[in-house]
Formats: sequence, structure tokens, C-alpha cells
Amino acid sequence: MLPHSLYPFFLILLLLLLLSPPTHQFQSIAFSTRHHHCLSSSQSPPAPPLPPPSPTSFLQVLTDIDDTLKSSGGLKVGEIALGGLDTQYQRGVVYPGVFTFILELSLHASSPLNPAVLTARAEELKLALELKPDSKICLKAGEVGRKRGVEGWGIGPVLYGSVVEWVNQVNKGFRKFKNFESLLSQESLPQISYVYLGDTGEYDSQAGLQMLRYYPEKVKGVFLHVVGESLRKREMVRDEDMIVNGRPVMHFITYCGAAVKAYENGLMGRDGVERVIESVYEDLREMGVGEEDGRWRDVEREEGVWRFRVMNN
Repeated sequence: MLPHSLYPFFLILLLLLLLSPPTHQFQSIAFSTRHHHCLSSSQSPPAPPLPPPSPTSFLQVLTDIDDTLKSSGGLKVGEIALGGLDTQYQRGVVYPGVFTFILELSLHASSPLNPAVLTARAEELKLALELKPDSKICLKAGEVGRKRGVEGWGIGPVLYGSVVEWVNQVNKGFRKFKNFESLLSQESLPQISYVYLGDTGEYDSQAGLQMLRYYPEKVKGVFLHVVGESLRKREMVRDEDMIVNGRPVMHFITYCGAAVKAYENGLMGRDGVERVIESVYEDLREMGVGEEDGRWRDVEREEGVWRFRVMNN
């Protein structure tokens, strides 16, 4: 049964769908231009591999919202997922350590930039879904920046999707990639590079692979938060990392694990990893997550990998 509190929202959604162009129009244009070919290897040949990333003057993290910055809680209306698949945390909970991770990535460059948001949230529903300055996400980002001594750091520009793409999942990755291209067209800073942060439940992998296929000189790597599966399956997916045009695609379960992979690929310093680990544990404690909890043990396992690497370097 649909909760009574969601009836008005669902009616608005249905109305917007009826007023929107037919779905096939979006699907037919999705891969029609040079930059928007299907992701299979049989399409446009990849660009030559690039050298390993090195610190740049400016680095901006591009991030999704649901199941990347905060948990969607796996909420659905019928068969439509309202933002994502993750049920490990309650809907709206900001993931432990996420903003420390983003900030440490940004600080690996000489001048950190505020993260930009590429989301499938519908522009038509901004009244209900807009990322406001007093939201948990924006407040947490600002708090992390202040603690690190980076005043004014927090959520930057937000680029939305449309209601049709929000419901018809196959178009989400394409829209995020188009939003990335829009961001590139507005770029005003020299020597700016990007890192893309998403999850495995919202077609973020398609968006990230498109970025690496066509802009490997701009995108230093892609991080994908593994959600929506059993722990065993998530651990299998976590190990499905790859290199595309000389750039890493990295899967992770916790932001501790993401930081370790960032270090391994030259995207974060050792001290940055330590700060992310400390932040993850601090956030878990504030949530009341104890050491016997599976989410705590996930972090301990990934911290153990880090300690082993440090001891053997």
C-alpha cells in the first residue's frame, strides 16, 4: 500500500508524467551525437591511455546525492525507486565520513573547490526535492570544512535531471553525463580536473564511463558506492575495479575503503586517509552504531587493509 502521506506527491508525479514528452523521444536521442555513443567497447575506440594522475591546481568532486551522500532508504512507489536502493541506513542519513572524503580529495590539489552535484532528481519537482542551504547535506559539508580550516567550503552548483529521466531509469546516466558537459562548458578556471563520485544503483557507472571515454584528460577517476546487495555480493562488486583510458574506476563499500583506493591511485595522501578513517568512526559513534554492528565491522575490515599496506610500505 502507498502511504497516505505520499498520495499528493504521487498525484503530482503522475500529472507531470502526463504533461511530459513521450518517453521514446528521450530514449531515441540518448546516444545520437559523437559524445553519446553506447558504452560497449564496440563503439568509438578509446582515447590513448593517460599517465598516472598528479596534483593539479584545481580539483572539483562531482557527486550524486541519493545513495552517495545520503541513504535513500530504498523507498519505492510501486516499482519506482525514489532515489536509490540502499537500506543499510535510514532514509536521509548522511554517510559516515563522506564529506571528509570529498574534502581530502579536493585538498590533494593546491586549491580545493566546492563539490558540484549531478543528480537525477527532477527539476520539475525542485520545490520538494531541492537541496536547500539548511538541509542535512549542506550543513554537514559546511561543518566538515570549518573543522578542517577551509572556511566557505561546502556544496557548490547543483545540476538536476527531469521527471521523465527520474522515472525511466535508463536515461539517468545520460542526463548526468550531459550535466557534466554543461559544467565543462561553463568552466572558468585553468587546470581544473574532476573526480566523479556516484553509486551502483542509479546508472552512475554509465555516466562515469562516458566521462572517462571522452574526457580522460579532465576526469582523474570514478568512485562508485556499492549498494543494494548482500554483503557477500557487495564485496564481489567492490573488487570489480577497472582502468578506462588510464583512469581508475573504483568500487567501495564504506568511505574508509574509498579513501584507501584513492591513496592507491594517487588521489589522496596518507594523512588524508587517516582523517577519513577517523571521521567515519566519529560519525558512526554519533549515530549510535556500536562495534558489534555490521556497518562498524565493514569499516574495521577496510581499515585493516589500510594498516597492512602501511606496515608493508
